Amino acid sequence: MSDQPSMMEMMKQARDLQKKMKKVQKRVEKAEITAAAAEGRVTVVMTGKMRVRRIDLDPALVREGNVRALQDHITAAVNAAIDKAQEMMAEEMKDVTGGLNLPDMF
Repeated sequence: MSDQPSMMEMMKQARDLQKKMKKVQKRVEKAEITAAAAEGRVTVVMTGKMRVRRIDLDPALVREGNVRALQDHITAAVNAAIDKAQEMMAEEMKDVTGGLNLPDMF
C-alpha cells in the first residue's frame, strides 16, 4: 500500500483545515489591537479585521495646534495597528497550517 493519503483523506483534511481557519478568523475579528504614537499621546484601537474602533488623542496634543504633526502621529499609530493585526493573523494562521506557506486566499 502507498504512503500517499487517499482522495477521501485529503478531502477530510481540507475540510478540517477550513473549519480551523474559520475559527481563527472569528477569533481574530473579535481581537482588539492597540498601537500608539507620539509617546502614547495618540492611540489607535483596531480589530483583527483591521477596522478602526477608536482613536484616542491627548487633548494637550490637540491644543498645541500643529495639525501636520497630529496627522503624522495618527497615521503612524494606524499603520502600527495594521502591522500588529497582520502579524497576529499570520501567527494564528501559522498555528492552523502547521507553518505551511499557503496563498493569501487562505
